[in-house]
Amino acid sequence: MLKKHFWKIAALIALLVLGGAVYYSKQASKNANEGVVVTAHIKGNVAAKVELIEYSDFQCPACSQFAPYVKELMDEYAAEIRFEYRHFPLITIHPQAIPAARAAEAASQQGKFWEMHDKLFENQNTWSKSSNPNALFVQYAEELGLNITLFKTHLDSSLIADAIDKSFEDARTRGFAGTPTFLLNGEQMEFTTFEEFRGAIDAAVEAANAS
Repeated sequence: MLKKHFWKIAALIALLVLGGAVYYSKQASKNANEGVVVTAHIKGNVAAKVELIEYSDFQCPACSQFAPYVKELMDEYAAEIRFEYRHFPLITIHPQAIPAARAAEAASQQGKFWEMHDKLFENQNTWSKSSNPNALFVQYAEELGLNITLFKTHLDSSLIADAIDKSFEDARTRGFAGTPTFLLNGEQMEFTTFEEFRGAIDAAVEAANAS
C-alpha cells in the first residue's frame, strides 16, 4: 500500500513539474515576443526602378566576401537602387547561421539591423567557430549601444524564429540552393566574378535612368 501511494505521489509531482515547465516556457515565449515587429530590411530608395534582393547566410564565407562590395554599391547608388536583405540560412553546413540571423533580427528591434549585419560579416571568422556564439553576439550588441536585456530577450523570440523560417522556405520554394543568391528586378542573377555582378547592376541602373 505504501509503495502504491509513493508512485501516485511521484506521478503527481512529475505532472506538476511538467505543467510548471510548460507554463514557464509559454510565459518566456510571450515575454520574448513582446514588442517584436519583424519588417523587411531595405536600403536605398524604396521607390527606385532598380530592385536588388539578396538571399544570404551570415555564416556563408562567400556572403561575407560580397558584403563590402554590396555596401560600396549602395553607397554609390543609394538613390537608384532598392536593396533588400533576406535570410537563407544553410543550416546543414552552417549550424550557427540561424543564431546569427536571430541576433540580426534582435538588433533590428532596436533599429540596428544593418549595424549588426556588418558586425556579423566582419567578425564571421570568430563567432562562427565559437562554442558559444551568443556571448559574442551580446558583445557586438554592447558595442552598438543596444539595450542588452531587451536584446537577450528578443534572441528567444518565436516571432523572429518564424520570420527566418519563412524567408528560408521562400528561398527554397524559388529553387535557390546556395548563397549569396541575388535577384535583379525579379530575375536571378548569374555571374562568376564581382565585376560581372557589378556590370549587370550598372547596366540596369543606366537603363532605368534612360527610360
